[in-house]
Amino acid sequence: MAGQFAWVRGHYRRDEGELPNTQTALYRVSNLVDRGLIGAREGRTFLNDRGLIDFAFQLTWAEDFDTPDDLLERHLEEAEGFVVFIHGWTGNHTIWEKLPSMVVQNNRKLVALAVDHNGFGRSRFVDNLPPVENCNPPAAMITMQRFVDLMKLRRQSGDPKPRVINFVGHSMGGATLFYLNPILWSFGEMTRYALAPALLLEDEVHKSFYTTLGTGINLLQRVPQLEFFERVIQPRMIDVLCNGASRYVKDEHTRQYRDTPRGITGSTFRAMGLLDNDAIAHDWATFRVILGHKDNLVGLTSMMDLLGHLEFPVPNIRVVPGSHYMFSVAENDDMSANEREKRAESVYQHAQSRECVVMDIMELHQKAYDMQKSGRVYGVG
Repeated sequence: MAGQFAWVRGHYRRDEGELPNTQTALYRVSNLVDRGLIGAREGRTFLNDRGLIDFAFQLTWAEDFDTPDDLLERHLEEAEGFVVFIHGWTGNHTIWEKLPSMVVQNNRKLVALAVDHNGFGRSRFVDNLPPVENCNPPAAMITMQRFVDLMKLRRQSGDPKPRVINFVGHSMGGATLFYLNPILWSFGEMTRYALAPALLLEDEVHKSFYTTLGTGINLLQRVPQLEFFERVIQPRMIDVLCNGASRYVKDEHTRQYRDTPRGITGSTFRAMGLLDNDAIAHDWATFRVILGHKDNLVGLTSMMDLLGHLEFPVPNIRVVPGSHYMFSVAENDDMSANEREKRAESVYQHAQSRECVVMDIMELHQKAYDMQKSGRVYGVG
């Protein structure tokens, strides 16, 4: 176990967290390799195999004082588990706002990692026009699995304590979770929580929207003259994508869209309309889904139909008032009094939904943790 989390010393920036007594640190895999904090062969193989220039993530933990690096390493060694947050299309690790800090505040034995992935943020693809099979949700899930193994987050051989990896994904990130292969995980080792998953297998209208718009965005990579149409369409597209989100989240999506090569943006969007269910294993013991009743991007009825066809357990589905960003709360937005009054109801609803998300993550983690401690029970029922 010595040195398992030596990489935690390799942050390139540290800050206070979004809530009191929480802290954050930022990392890049390439930087950790260059500093010898993870194996050069393993780190470079991870990036090369996944077609990435780099892979970036933010660590969030709870502590009452400014944690020295040696104590932070020990904090990770003693953790009950990690919560890995996976953003959606044109997002990055910042779109979660206070959620990672709320999670580690509720259980100080958990550590949160919010990633940039699938070509966005600082986790950019080498190819500016990646093939769909390299950037679709199944490929993204393979990347997340490889990342967890690279950082040695899972319970290692010889460690007597249980450790749970809790995956939390939104939109495209939520769809990604359906493609996890449970054979690669031990009993009670992981949980999954999909927020408004953009898994459109039963929704032909939305699938056509994804594929058509993704193809159109790809054309911008080749035909710059079409940029005029993009300037007209892009604000509306961001409004639909970020329905119900705070102004901060909308601004982050706008900036991320602007900064990401159009080929990456188009291919990842198109990929969500070309999925099938052949690779989805029906293992739902520690998997929950939460949906917003006014989500214009993920149709509630079609998603419920899909979950029914997948034989997803009804008790594991939660529907809450809200939209695609049902966990985003516009607490500090610069709004006029009139705007604030109009949004008061949705802010109130989203705040409650965010609390539900935190509690669900806590319950899923505890369930999986107890499963590891007790082991499988045979001959019951």
